[in-house]
Amino acid sequence: MGRTSKDKRDVYYRLAKENGWRARSAFKLLQLDEEFQLFQGVTRAVDLCAAPGSWSQVLSQKIGGQGSGHVVAVDLQAMAPLPGVLQIQGDITQLSTAQEIIRHFEGCPADLVVCDGAPDVTGLHDVDEYMQAQLLLAALNIATHVLKPGGCFVAKIFRGRDVTLIYSQLRVFFSSVLCAKPRSSRNSSIEAFAVCRGYDPPEGFLPDLTKPLLDHSYARGRLRVQVYSAHAAPHLSTVPGGLHVEEEGAASQGDSAPGLPPQHSGYVAPAPGCPTTPHPAGL
Repeated sequence: MGRTSKDKRDVYYRLAKENGWRARSAFKLLQLDEEFQLFQGVTRAVDLCAAPGSWSQVLSQKIGGQGSGHVVAVDLQAMAPLPGVLQIQGDITQLSTAQEIIRHFEGCPADLVVCDGAPDVTGLHDVDEYMQAQLLLAALNIATHVLKPGGCFVAKIFRGRDVTLIYSQLRVFFSSVLCAKPRSSRNSSIEAFAVCRGYDPPEGFLPDLTKPLLDHSYARGRLRVQVYSAHAAPHLSTVPGGLHVEEEGAASQGDSAPGLPPQHSGYVAPAPGCPTTPHPAGL
C-alpha cells in the first residue's frame, strides 16, 4: 500500500527513509532505549510480531553488532532477511515457536523480549483496545517461556479505559512496570509502550501456552483479578526525561479507568513462570 501525503510529511518517516530503517517505528525503540537503557547487558533478544522488521533492525545493530549477540524475530509473515537476525515464521501462541527460540539460544533464556505488534484497527475503540490487550497477553505468555528471571519485556499497549487492569496484570510478573510514549509516537495515537523490568513470576507458576495466561471473572459488576501466589509488586514509578511516562491509572484523554477497584482480587489461571533448569520450552 502506498504512503499517504501525511506520512510523507512526517519527520520520522523521512528520517527512516534517509537512514535505511524499514519503518518509522524504529525510532520508538531507539528512544525507549535512550530512556531506559534496554540494551545494556543484553546478548539475547526476541522481537515478536516483527514484520516489517524495523525493531529487528535496531536489535541487530545494537545487540547483534556486538558479535556475541543473538536476535530472533518472530512473525506469521515472512520478512526480507536481516544480518544477524534469525527469522522464525510462526505463531507466538504455539509452544513450537517458543521451543525454536530456545533452540537458537542453545537452551539459554532471553534477556529482552519486545513486541510492537498491533491488530488491524477497526475504528471501534473498545474493540481495538480489547484486541490489542489480547495480543499483549499472547506476547507476555510466550515471553514467560523464553525470558530469564530479571529480564525485560516491552510491548505496545493502547491507553484505553481498562489500561489500569493491564498494568496490574503485568505487575504480577515484573517488579517494575512503566508506561512510556516515545516522541516519535504520534500525538493523535493512543498507543504507548509498557516497559516491564525485573521478570519475577509468582512462585509455582509454570509456562503453558495451551491455556490462557490470565482468566477473568466478574463479581458485583466489577472485573476482579487474583493471583494464586502472593506476589508483592511495587506501584508504578515514573522517570524524568524526554519520554512521556505515565503512572498507574492514566488512561486515554486523562480519564481513570472506571469501575475498577483500587485493589484487584478474583481469579487468574495458573500463569507461566520461568524456571531456569530445565528450561520450560524444552529442546
